[in-house]
Amino acid sequence: MNSTLPPPDSPELAAWLEGHTPMMAQYLRLKAGHPDTLLFYRMGDFYELFYDDARKAHRLLDITLTTRGQSAGEPVVMAGVPVHAVENYLARLLKLGESVAVAEQIGDPATSKGPVERKVVRVVTPGTVTDSELLNDRADTLLLAVSRQRTTWGLAWLGVASGQLGLAECGERELGSWLARLAPAELLVDRDELPPALLQCRAARTRRPAWQFDSGLGLRKLCEQLKVASLAGFNAQELSSAHAAAAALLSYAEHTQGRALAHVNTLSVERGSELIELPPTTHRNLELTETLRGEASPTLLSLIDTCRTGMGSRALRHWLTHPLRDRAQALARHGAIAQMLADGVEPLRELLRGVSDVERISARIALRQVRPRELSGLRQTLAELPRLRAVAPRGSALLDSLHAELAPPPAVGELLARAIAAEPAVLLRDGGVIATGFDAELDELRAIGQNCDDFLLALEARERERTGIANLRVQFNKVHGFYIEVTSSGRDKVPADYQRRQTLKNAERFITPELKAFEDKALSAQDRALAREKWLFELLLDELQGFLGPLTALGRALAALDALAALTERAATLDWCAPEFVNHPCIEIQAGRHPVVQARLAETGAGDFIANDCRLDARTRLQIITGPNMGGKSTYMRQVALIVLLASMGSYVPARFCRLGPIDAIHTRIGAADDLANAQSTFMMEMTEAAAILHSATEHSLVLMDEIGRGTSTFDGLALASAIATQLHDRCKAFTLFATHYFELTEFPRRHERAVNLHVSAAESGDDIVFLHAIEPGPASRSYGVQVARLAGMPPALIRQARATLEALESQAQAREAQVDLFAPPPTPTAPVPSELEEALGAIDPDALTPREALDALYHLKKLQKAHP
Repeated sequence: MNSTLPPPDSPELAAWLEGHTPMMAQYLRLKAGHPDTLLFYRMGDFYELFYDDARKAHRLLDITLTTRGQSAGEPVVMAGVPVHAVENYLARLLKLGESVAVAEQIGDPATSKGPVERKVVRVVTPGTVTDSELLNDRADTLLLAVSRQRTTWGLAWLGVASGQLGLAECGERELGSWLARLAPAELLVDRDELPPALLQCRAARTRRPAWQFDSGLGLRKLCEQLKVASLAGFNAQELSSAHAAAAALLSYAEHTQGRALAHVNTLSVERGSELIELPPTTHRNLELTETLRGEASPTLLSLIDTCRTGMGSRALRHWLTHPLRDRAQALARHGAIAQMLADGVEPLRELLRGVSDVERISARIALRQVRPRELSGLRQTLAELPRLRAVAPRGSALLDSLHAELAPPPAVGELLARAIAAEPAVLLRDGGVIATGFDAELDELRAIGQNCDDFLLALEARERERTGIANLRVQFNKVHGFYIEVTSSGRDKVPADYQRRQTLKNAERFITPELKAFEDKALSAQDRALAREKWLFELLLDELQGFLGPLTALGRALAALDALAALTERAATLDWCAPEFVNHPCIEIQAGRHPVVQARLAETGAGDFIANDCRLDARTRLQIITGPNMGGKSTYMRQVALIVLLASMGSYVPARFCRLGPIDAIHTRIGAADDLANAQSTFMMEMTEAAAILHSATEHSLVLMDEIGRGTSTFDGLALASAIATQLHDRCKAFTLFATHYFELTEFPRRHERAVNLHVSAAESGDDIVFLHAIEPGPASRSYGVQVARLAGMPPALIRQARATLEALESQAQAREAQVDLFAPPPTPTAPVPSELEEALGAIDPDALTPREALDALYHLKKLQKAHP
């Protein structure tokens, strides 16, 4: 039924609703405004869903599907979730990529004629959720809109829970890198035909009308949002494709929140040319934020994130995924870490444990969705700021600037201290949120309720004395209000002014004029106190709007301070060093380690990590790395990339020494996998990824190539591997680590002056092999494939057969001759050397010989034939 609803406020809808019950008519009017969204319709202690929504919720949430009564001649299909558990159901739906519109009762049941008035008060979507229970504390939840104008894609993203707003433009080839970097929760698009990068994005996709993606509208909305006349100050005035995306983004965010986004007051403009490119394959292969199995640990982020707050973790994730090519920011962070190492950070980290999520609380204040206990936490954080400022290290430019932002206006802390109770209720509707002494009228109303117990005790004593009923009790409950309870034994003593209120099995409950008057006063005072408290809370939120700027700056300063303290702790605990940046091309690493592998070895007690050096510069651009499987080739390659990335984000690095020249990208081609959904085989994926690297890599790029060409026949793969290596060496001139099992490629450095051979060492002892994991100069002598197969648990008979076959192949001349030199020029054809017989035959001129000379020549040829059969 839902899918056939006419547009809201249309004559067709009014006619269509005729015959429906008033309740269903109200529901369907609300549903017409949210046709593609599940509607949670508040009815008492449940949120109900009807018709198609109920069927869908039954399928997704496994909740009971039922019918009740009829409307317009059809059974009303319904399913519901309890109000007290709604957050759990919302979380499950958001994880499935669904959106939910929440309709609450806004009318007064006592005065309503017909159904109580209801209104959609919020729309919860995967990219616009702000509830703390539904958010990941340690990762931003971003809403991303994309729009294409000719060949340029515009991107606009927003963290509704943090106020983070950003713009960028790129070509289609760079879309994948941006999506991997931003990792949006929800994607706004204006069409169904999308490039592969957008189709493969795991974010929930929401289709919006094409007219909302208007660049002129976007420019106006951005200027209004930021309260500026133009975007020139943000260097974003000419980004028309991004403006179009921002138009849809801001309209959708305002629609879901039901109000203006007061906390969104800054804009970041990012350009691919300013960031180190990290394609999706690099994010995946280096396991930066997620393992290959899709888990959060063990990854590089999980290793370095020892932040004490969610704000710090989110900042650290952003630093890791958005490293800049310009080194100024990274150098500032290196300087801050050095100062923190000198001063010590444990006192600071200990105080950060008690810091609330100021960043998200500020956003919820702006959206008027903040809860009382969040304000209590903010108050506690503001009270702790003097102590925190006292222990925060200073001495570097970055630390000094952060220190200055740790002092918001004192008035905000004073306001919260006066307004919010020491231990406020969880929800405003429960009362007890506003502090005593903040409002005289509220205190007076509360006093009536607080004096209730004294009045009831005094009344009970007087009535016992007056009636002579010793077990008479004066009590209260929420259903029947105040009453005097008399057991069966005292019924004959009940005075005439007692009015029966309720009859129980062994007792009677009565009300007296005096008690009724007090009840009216007490209950009225409670209702009036709660209403007064809600009104005061709204006034408090109004006043707090003026402090959003300083509070937002405070949240960002605390986040940066926490992230720097975590990197400092990692540097001290894991013995990392400060990298050095230079302007000439080089990657020089001494005793480098793979941070995640080293941590896992230490955690499991599996031994020490073997550190290795790496040197790439103008004279050495490409390393051909050979050696056995499990020997450490991939670990070595990945650790070089991770060290480069850590240094570029502003962290210390797992090495004894590190010097880096300019880096513009980190590309990886590692592993094998099918993409059956898009009809791509393992080899096609391999070639597609390699082609993307060859089109993108420059002389400032770091490229990791692992076992390229293994997905096809030996000679095809070998030919392609050699051609790819040549392209990277001669044309791209990228810093390249090229791991291979094609031993023919070890001839590559003989004819390419900027290439060298390296191998991972291994030692053989009988049938056993010991992996030494050390990177040494020169090519490997063999692959030890049979030995690795034995370690993998292959049957002994199979191993014996493989050894015999290998020995036979190695002993055959044709097996050795098949090892062609791919880099040698083709041989020049040479004439065969003539034999003595052929020379004699060639010297004869039959036309010039006499009969005697011809006969002598014939005998001579006969003689030569016998001598050279």
